[in-house]
Amino acid sequence: MSHDHHDDHCSSEHHDHGHGGHCCHHEHHHNHSHDGHCCHHEHHHAHDHEHGGLRSQLLKIAVATVLLIACVVAEKTLSRPTWQLLAIYLVPYLIVGFDTLKEAWEGISHGDAFNEHFLMSIATIGALLIGFLPGAETQFPEAVFVMLFFQVGEMFEGYAEGRSRESIAHLMDIRPDVACVVRDGEEQSVAPGEVAVGETIVVRPGEKIPLDGVVEEGSTALNTVALTGETLPREVGVGDEVMSGCVNISGVIRVRTTKVFGESTVSKIIDLVEHASDNKSKSEAFITRFARVYTPVVVFAAIALALLPPLFSGSFGEAFPTWLYRALMFLVISCPCALVLSVPLTFFGGIGGASRKGILIKGANYMDVLSKVDTVVFDKTGTLTRGQFAVEAVHPESCDERHLLHLAAHVEHFSTHPIGAALRDAFPDEAVDGCRVSDVEEVAGQGVKARVGDDVVCVGNEKMMAAVGAQWKDCDRVGTIIHVAINGVYAGHIVVGDRVKDDSAEAVAALSGLGVSRTVMLTGDREAVGADVAKRLGLSEYHAELLPGDKVDHVERLIGEEREGQYLAFVGDGINDAPVLARADVGIAMGGLGSDAAIEAADVVIMDDHPSKIALAIRIARRTLGIAKQNVWFAIGVKVAVLILATFGLATMWMAVFADVGVTVLAVLNAMRALRA
Repeated sequence: MSHDHHDDHCSSEHHDHGHGGHCCHHEHHHNHSHDGHCCHHEHHHAHDHEHGGLRSQLLKIAVATVLLIACVVAEKTLSRPTWQLLAIYLVPYLIVGFDTLKEAWEGISHGDAFNEHFLMSIATIGALLIGFLPGAETQFPEAVFVMLFFQVGEMFEGYAEGRSRESIAHLMDIRPDVACVVRDGEEQSVAPGEVAVGETIVVRPGEKIPLDGVVEEGSTALNTVALTGETLPREVGVGDEVMSGCVNISGVIRVRTTKVFGESTVSKIIDLVEHASDNKSKSEAFITRFARVYTPVVVFAAIALALLPPLFSGSFGEAFPTWLYRALMFLVISCPCALVLSVPLTFFGGIGGASRKGILIKGANYMDVLSKVDTVVFDKTGTLTRGQFAVEAVHPESCDERHLLHLAAHVEHFSTHPIGAALRDAFPDEAVDGCRVSDVEEVAGQGVKARVGDDVVCVGNEKMMAAVGAQWKDCDRVGTIIHVAINGVYAGHIVVGDRVKDDSAEAVAALSGLGVSRTVMLTGDREAVGADVAKRLGLSEYHAELLPGDKVDHVERLIGEEREGQYLAFVGDGINDAPVLARADVGIAMGGLGSDAAIEAADVVIMDDHPSKIALAIRIARRTLGIAKQNVWFAIGVKVAVLILATFGLATMWMAVFADVGVTVLAVLNAMRALRA
């Protein structure tokens, strides 16, 4: 009885992912059009376009700077009328400001006048024309410089946003371009979107796995880093599930597909990240609403500042140029782009940084909630434990440990029960023993009886031992006790249990270290098992023998006990966890082994099933929120200070420019820190 299959099965949890689409490198480039799934060309094109845009922006800024210096020198050395000076200053102004003026005009024509381009255009055009008022000094260099510096700021913002998009675009690289499908005995290169469920695909070393499926033939190691953040390769063999987006490292495998491309792991991940920004955080939503109200208020306040003080000054004509200049500065300073740009960019960076660690956060609003989590509720099986039975102890009576395991593994050889698989996995060299197994009989509710060689061996529970008259012994170990009798004589028992994950205790300790006050476990398992796991992991409370509906009730109760501004996270992986994941303030799904229903219902997905990543997700969320708050307070603080100075005539146009563009550049550079999870 060959046990190779069981060895493969045994190793399945270490393997998983795959290879991907390359079987046919030559065709690869010709096959790009299908379904738009192959975005390599577009990706490079967009990348080149972005760099081209930066280069042309830089060129405009350089040319305008040189011309501005030439204009200032000409103004100082040549005595020219004001209108001629305006004409020469208009050259650098239009070179560097044309795009801004165009954006402002488009905003006005679309009924959305109050944006930063409009503010900049009004302020700089006003500065260019102020010199024509009686007794006013010309402000041509300031007008050109404001526009020039605004373009420098725009360039930095574009670069920063490009960087943060690139960090998420590394996810796009996991999307395979092509699948090598076997049809009528021949390999064909097609787009992954054209492969149906149940078809066989071939994945060679170096290729990405294009679709989710089960290995039919061959074995290999998979690089899963793009999906899970794990650097350790995962071994897979016949019968193991593989996920799209993993890279095949060593052997050729044949995979029977279990999902269409649109439903595969890689498509879902990319879709999640691309649409993460649809769910705005409270901070982002507030800033969008704030900008809509704030900008028109600023424009009307600037008009009032230009007109009201001169009206009450006694000499409108003399006072007007001074107050108009202050009003123009007021407009430049008030521009809200530092807030409008840096806050969404911070959240975008935080989501990108988390995805690089194998943590998918489905929106910036969940970052807000994650950062304030005070209670973490865990499902047990598949979340804190592996969800796979394994032999934990062997207690022989009338033979040695090896012989007891050997007999149990033989008898359970044909059993489909998970406990049978655990016994077989514990004795993998059973096949070379050469024993004859016959007369296998499964006794419902008791166990399995079989003849091994010349002996009748019974493997089962207390009922089976009583039925054959064997004097069984109880065990104080927590787990499922499997008793063994040989020819009616008790031979000993084996303890089988669901093993706790290596980092579960570390995960609970890390959460406590972050100030999470309650860690709770909910399980449908027996009371003794629940108590044992909770004690070993240091959980603050547990509830056992629950039905799925009971879990929802417990979560409702715990949410009711939360203080204002504190939230509850639920962590689960099974179909039965989907209602609780949806009900929790933030639902966290284990994505590696988790069911599709759980991943769909969750707000955060941990791609590699490591519970220790939950604390990392909370840390990333808190850091991202911290960076966003720094930007908000810095931007508002500097603007308010310079606005007060400008109102009393103590600020210059250069200070106004720093309060707007300088602050924006610094805020955007600070936002980029969120990318480093």
